[in-house]
Amino acid sequence: MPFPDRIERTLELAHPPEKVWAAITTAEGLGTWFGTQATIDLRPGGAARLSWDSGDKADLRIERVEEPTVFGFTWRIYGLPEGDPRRTYVEFTLEPVGAGTRLTVVESGFAQLPEESFRKAHGGNSEGWTRELGELVEYLDAS
Repeated sequence: MPFPDRIERTLELAHPPEKVWAAITTAEGLGTWFGTQATIDLRPGGAARLSWDSGDKADLRIERVEEPTVFGFTWRIYGLPEGDPRRTYVEFTLEPVGAGTRLTVVESGFAQLPEESFRKAHGGNSEGWTRELGELVEYLDAS
């Protein structure tokens, strides 16, 4: 049986798309809910870096920017060695719903992994997205 290639989460947010867009595409937003510090060059081919107080960091390559509806990037796969060239693709899609926003996050590319690496990466990121998106909601609600 093939592995699932993706993780998908959908949230209904009580905030307009412009506010959600700023939270997911600015250094201030990303550095508050998705890390403790961030830099971002918001353009296809641009780079972003997230870092945490723990010393962990994530380097992102921006792949898609369609303000204010689609933001996509690739990043290193959790659990693989530092120099491994394989990446997953993460895409945020924003859709206005009444006065709020439906946010869908899809991370794909897990099927390229052998079973042991797949379990670690898919499982870790599944838990991670649940936690991080909860922090996004807290950030949006507090601002």
